[in-house]
Amino acid sequence: MVGSTSHSSDQRESLDFYATDPKTLLLFLDRIQEDKIKIDKNIWEIACGDGAISNALKERGYSVFSTDIVNRKASCDALFDLTKDDTLLKFYGDILTNPPYSLVETFVRKSLSMVWDRAKVVMYLRLQFLEGKKRRKLFEEFPPKYVYVHSSRQKTYKNNDLEKYGNKASAICFAWFIWEKGFQGDPIIRWI
Repeated sequence: MVGSTSHSSDQRESLDFYATDPKTLLLFLDRIQEDKIKIDKNIWEIACGDGAISNALKERGYSVFSTDIVNRKASCDALFDLTKDDTLLKFYGDILTNPPYSLVETFVRKSLSMVWDRAKVVMYLRLQFLEGKKRRKLFEEFPPKYVYVHSSRQKTYKNNDLEKYGNKASAICFAWFIWEKGFQGDPIIRWI
């Protein structure tokens, strides 16, 4: 989950694990299919948490390589710390994830360095990610090609604790940001 927050540091989950509702991903996949935007069948879910996004992608027929810095519920194919591991890696496919709040810019930059030209990096972020002077520099250097905004509020679940957080309403607007490596131009905004 990204963007500004009112959480104090002790209120946030220590590794920024806020699970994405699989239904949210499926809404996005259906919408981009309507728009004839293709996501590669090979996906690297680079911050897989407990596998919610990975499992939903697999159910839709994607081949998913799942990594994280910890292995929750044996959901990872491998342990991988994007902030420390070699960025000379190249992945033949697209990257799709809900990255940790505190590391989003690092995730965008490093993910783009690890895919081939025209590959996509898709991140589920707060719409507020569009704000900020520092991020403006990121967007000038690496503009997203598309931003898919959810018209209705979507939920994320701290530590994927549905029992505790599943019935709470969300006041946060989320969007799927799609970067295409090498793209230069103005983003296209769409709604889900």
